[in-house]
Amino acid sequence: LSDEGMWTFDNFPSDRVQEKYGVEIGEDWLKASRLATTRLENGCTGSFASPEGLVLTNNHCTWGCIRNLSNEDRNLSDLGFHAATRDQELQCPGQQISVLIDFNDVTDTVMQATAGLDDAEANVARKAKLTDLESACEEAADQKLNCEAVYLYNGGQYFIYQYKRYSDVRLVLAPEMDIAAFGGDPDNFNFPRWSLDFSFLRAYEDGKPAETPHFLSWRKGGPVLNEPVFITGHPGSTDRKLTMSQLRMLRNEVYFSWLQRYAELRGRMLAWQNSGPEAARIVQQNILGYENGIKVIRNRIRALNNDEMMAAKAQQEESFRAAVEADPELQAAYGDGWSLIDSAVEAHRNIYQDHLFIENDAGLQSDLYQYAKTIVRGSAERQLPNNERIRSYTDAALPQVEQGLFAERPIDADFEKLKLTFSLEKMREWLGPDSPYVHKIMQGDSPDNLATQWIDGSRLADAAYRKELWEGGIERVRASEDPMIQLALSIDEDARALRKRYEDEVEAPRIRGEEKIADAHFRIYGTDTYPDATFTLRATFGAVEGWMERGSMVDPFTYTPKLFERATGNRPFKLPDSWLNAKDRLNPDTPFNFAAALDITGGNSGSPIISASGELVGLAFDGNIHSIAGSYWFDPGLNRAVGVTTSIMLEALSTVYGADHLVEELKLVD
Repeated sequence: LSDEGMWTFDNFPSDRVQEKYGVEIGEDWLKASRLATTRLENGCTGSFASPEGLVLTNNHCTWGCIRNLSNEDRNLSDLGFHAATRDQELQCPGQQISVLIDFNDVTDTVMQATAGLDDAEANVARKAKLTDLESACEEAADQKLNCEAVYLYNGGQYFIYQYKRYSDVRLVLAPEMDIAAFGGDPDNFNFPRWSLDFSFLRAYEDGKPAETPHFLSWRKGGPVLNEPVFITGHPGSTDRKLTMSQLRMLRNEVYFSWLQRYAELRGRMLAWQNSGPEAARIVQQNILGYENGIKVIRNRIRALNNDEMMAAKAQQEESFRAAVEADPELQAAYGDGWSLIDSAVEAHRNIYQDHLFIENDAGLQSDLYQYAKTIVRGSAERQLPNNERIRSYTDAALPQVEQGLFAERPIDADFEKLKLTFSLEKMREWLGPDSPYVHKIMQGDSPDNLATQWIDGSRLADAAYRKELWEGGIERVRASEDPMIQLALSIDEDARALRKRYEDEVEAPRIRGEEKIADAHFRIYGTDTYPDATFTLRATFGAVEGWMERGSMVDPFTYTPKLFERATGNRPFKLPDSWLNAKDRLNPDTPFNFAAALDITGGNSGSPIISASGELVGLAFDGNIHSIAGSYWFDPGLNRAVGVTTSIMLEALSTVYGADHLVEELKLVD
């Protein structure tokens, strides 16, 4: 019984935990941890740390907020931030925090809506039904909850999740990036680590700190060697249930393209940051983000080129298909599932680049263009009946769309030009100069000229203007002379056509095939398994332990003194003055970072690491290098999650930052 699995809360394997670790994880534990765990709509997780809306998450999960609140005179990434009083807490533009309140299985309803339809018709009917179910859920909740349709087991199950959402989120405390991301890219996905990757936010409601009675108490001493621990969070995506043809598509097409483009973009940002201190401030977090992505994709490609593991995946698929083929009933009902996916993969390969650069905007990388596309498409979609809209513009989705659209965020024109020029060049390079899309967008002009004209001529950096266009409706949008709006209008028809082709030729047969394979899996192996990650709430379990690396055992704990030994005075191994000044006051026996055999992936950033008794003992912020292959398989001997201990966070608050008021707000246990 390995500790594999990102388990949904309705199907958590409490019996396995009891058998292996001798601890009981019952419904009360699961409910309490679910209501204390939060989802950040920027792709991270957090947890309530007090009854007054205090939220613990990673520092890197607040980078967008920190960047938006910084300026050339005050770089909060370098300086850190500490609100000594509530009135000093700063609102994070566009941020939302959600808590999963309840969930409903609607699989039978969705399946009935698609019964007897061909793949494309079923795809339309499925989306319409999910939209109707979301609307009915929100009406029943009297608009007090936000309802979201989710799919699990690659379409084997459908649920409606009910969330309580907080739209007023404020920054409370953030350490300096030099300690929060100590070691930078060289240490990323490695261990041992010394990274104080934590921050505090606060959820507000009606202008006051939110009442959050479900929160986690903090264990002062942090985790203990070999104790069972649990992570609750929102892992973004895994691909463990994909077929071999889907995995080859990722390896040969998707990741190859991504890595080539973003490695070059990172290089351009590195060069641009040397143009001045303001440029360096603007891109410092972006560079770390791209470096993280590049390391992830590079190691995913390496994993998918692992002959032994790919052979094992192929053998699993062959055995499963043989079991289906051996049963005439199963073969008749589900046997074509793999061929449906094969056809979808081939269709995707044929349109991949066009769809990527035009509909998915890889050729138009610009915050201003994203605003323009949202306004153009959203204004048109809002004229349609709710269940006929693109799902990202349904009534259930619009509050989040509008919050992001109306948020006051700084836009740097020079950085916008860098990104847009680069992406236009890549679009022309990958699609070719004779592409009709390239002709329509570039009209014989150069990427840098177009980027300059569109960005300098646009008013979309002004949130009030964006709101004016949005509220004015489609006619007001069409009358706008803003060059970004005109660009989005000019290519919307072509982009929609690519989207429709993708939905009919790729998405529809893929979903139908995945549904069949999932149903066959349930029939043969039962439901005692976990679905791939989908940024929905999951729980995973394991123990605090190291692993064997190149013949030596890796100790699962690091301690404070080694932090100062590794410091060089230069980034990424530079310590902020606050830590250098506190060196002699810090307890050398305090555990800093730790490793645990927990199955996590991107999206788990900021997840609480919880003891069997329900106490917070750490904060997940990374995995080791072996965990990257966890997108496709879990190796219990090597995959490890990496966290910050509660003990070092508490010592940092009191000894380094003088934030005793926050320590007093926490509920501490020995």
